[in-house]
Amino acid sequence: MDSRLMKGIRRSWWVFLLYGLAAIAFGLALLVWPEYSLIALVMAFGLLALLDGVVSLLSAIRGDLALPRWLLVVYAVVSIGFGLAAVVWPMEMATAMLWLIALWLVVAGIARIVFAIQVRKLINGEWLLALSGALALALGILFLVRPEIGLLAVMVWIAIGALLYGVLQVAVALRLRARTRTLA
Repeated sequence: MDSRLMKGIRRSWWVFLLYGLAAIAFGLALLVWPEYSLIALVMAFGLLALLDGVVSLLSAIRGDLALPRWLLVVYAVVSIGFGLAAVVWPMEMATAMLWLIALWLVVAGIARIVFAIQVRKLINGEWLLALSGALALALGILFLVRPEIGLLAVMVWIAIGALLYGVLQVAVALRLRARTRTLA
């Protein structure tokens, strides 16, 4: 494994852990207090986007990742912009978020399916990636076709998604940490 990449993983596995735990806490809060969660949801998404944008920008500056620097900078700027808008104008962003989430899910679903097709000969279990893409695509289409399902239903789905995402991020963090220890 590339020594620079391994060094980056050794230094930053805990970021995956922290982000996973934050996603789990976020998902649980949405499920426990749904009636109070709309503004909190918008602001929490904003804060998560800000955090993700700042971490991505720092990673682009440090050059730790295998992604092209320009792509990481674009992603960081978009994440920070979205995060600031959600924190500053939460009510205005609530309705817009439903549409943004729907569009994001459609794009993310298509991207995951395409990626699964591209890597099907390289990895086992690519069907899991394709399945996650199909689920994201279906949910995005549902939100576009039936927006009247309401933000409460969206919050429940987001809570479930955040919980699953958080668990997966924690699992990745623990695997990265274990991997760096075995290669040390």
